[in-house]
Amino acid sequence: MRAVNTVLNISCYKFVPLPDAEAWRERLAAQCQALGLKGTILLAEEGVNFFLAGPPEAVHAVVGTLRADPRLADLAPKESWSAEQPFKKMLVKVKREIIRMNHPTIRPAEGRAPAVAAATVRRWLDQGHDDAGRPVVTLDTRNAFEVDHGTFTGAIDWRISKFTEFPDALRAHKQDLQDKTVVSFCTGGIRCEKAAILMREEGLEHVYQLEGGILKYFEETDGAHYQGHCFVFDEREALAPDLAALKNGG
Repeated sequence: MRAVNTVLNISCYKFVPLPDAEAWRERLAAQCQALGLKGTILLAEEGVNFFLAGPPEAVHAVVGTLRADPRLADLAPKESWSAEQPFKKMLVKVKREIIRMNHPTIRPAEGRAPAVAAATVRRWLDQGHDDAGRPVVTLDTRNAFEVDHGTFTGAIDWRISKFTEFPDALRAHKQDLQDKTVVSFCTGGIRCEKAAILMREEGLEHVYQLEGGILKYFEETDGAHYQGHCFVFDEREALAPDLAALKNGG
């Protein structure tokens, strides 16, 4: 008999100035412990990035706490469900960056690169070009072992082992992206957001980030043009296009 999925899993991030990150750490750590949640919350002066799992009412309570701050009122977590708790513990940390790139001039809170919705990306891939007739390429900004679980058909993969290698990889391959529409993507949007800004700074004109990453693409489309699963950093290991967990029979 198939297990019932009663554990709500959410992932979300936002680049926004949080000079009070340490105060947030103490408050969120206490609340998550009291509610019995597990996952990871990363806080930095550049924003927040979190993955939480547990009973839906408890998860929603933490999201409510965050949204009560005007800076975080528009948080829009991506949701999926599992039969078991996918995290082993609860971690709330303050770090230098919520996603490390070692490129301090990249400040998404000061202005994002243009984002493109999942349905639009699917349509562009269907037709083989964007609405202006330019060829479209998808650029996977994740680490090589994540890409090996699954990616968009024909996606560019520079075989990086950590995100801090992305700037050098871009400079080595930038010429290959000229005169194309580049859609950068990652699991939930955070890495491809920084990557898209850097590509714009490096002179590539037609660059977009996939809004919400692969998980939002799975949520809002039928998963067409994506082969395999999407690796996730928890005990589920990877998610299928229907957001079913690989270890739960997906």
